[in-house]
Amino acid sequence: MSAAGGTKAIVAALTANLAIAVSKFAAFVFSGSSSMLAEGVHSLADSGNQGLLLLGGKKAKKEASEQHPFGYGRERYIYGFLVSIVLFTIGGVFALYEGYEKIKHPHEIEHWYWPVGVLVFAIIAEIFSFRTAIRESNEVRGSLSWGQFIRRAKAPELPVVLLEDLGALVGLVLALGGVGLALLTGNGVWDGVGTLCIGVLLVVIAVILAAETKSLLLGESADDGERERIRAALVDGTAITSVIHMRTLHLGPEELLVAAKVGVRHNDRAQDVAEAIDAAETRVREAVPIARVIYLEPDILRETAG
Repeated sequence: MSAAGGTKAIVAALTANLAIAVSKFAAFVFSGSSSMLAEGVHSLADSGNQGLLLLGGKKAKKEASEQHPFGYGRERYIYGFLVSIVLFTIGGVFALYEGYEKIKHPHEIEHWYWPVGVLVFAIIAEIFSFRTAIRESNEVRGSLSWGQFIRRAKAPELPVVLLEDLGALVGLVLALGGVGLALLTGNGVWDGVGTLCIGVLLVVIAVILAAETKSLLLGESADDGERERIRAALVDGTAITSVIHMRTLHLGPEELLVAAKVGVRHNDRAQDVAEAIDAAETRVREAVPIARVIYLEPDILRETAG
């Protein structure tokens, strides 16, 4: 995934969420709507999350050191995981608590035009942000479905922003529904119900994000297509006759480690084997450009009599 595409989506989401957060808190002050308070905290948490993603992208660019010889590419995964925790605690749990309190102690919404006007504005702003995330994602997801893209993406930024924006849009609709029902019925309990629904939504999204980023933190291999291209590039049919076994690992979204034991003929000279290894590394990097760290071990493939 292009880091530039992810950054563009993050900046668009951050700009929208900051403006929306201010408007939601203003609506809460004038109307007393708990949905507005929950949505304001939600937008504030989202803004912080986008700040975390930008910080992670910056830290990931640090040069490798003796203590961290494979670089800092996984910083992006760490900050992506932090986003899921923030979304769960500050966003989801707070909304659940606020919804429970509003159902327990309901009161009428004052100055209804504030929450309704802010929610309409927020929906329009989130649509622009969501559209940016979709456009940037379409450039890299290829033929994958949206579900497959979320599960398989090695860069966390676009899936995080996509799910955040989707959650924000659905949450705004829920908030608008809760406020609308509270105004129509004169019963503030509906405002609390809308807030509870927002909390459940945020918790579900946070759990999905946590599961995906946890997998990336543990270390994921190259995808099936990349592994096949690497295997094909390693074997030249002359000096390197086979791949005995191979392991791949993402050191970051755009950096792949390849370690393989390759089969060579028993009568090849050491110089010929060394040149074949160098040529194989070049072919692998041409086939899969993100394969930047490559370790190849030559071995004589011994066939067992059957």
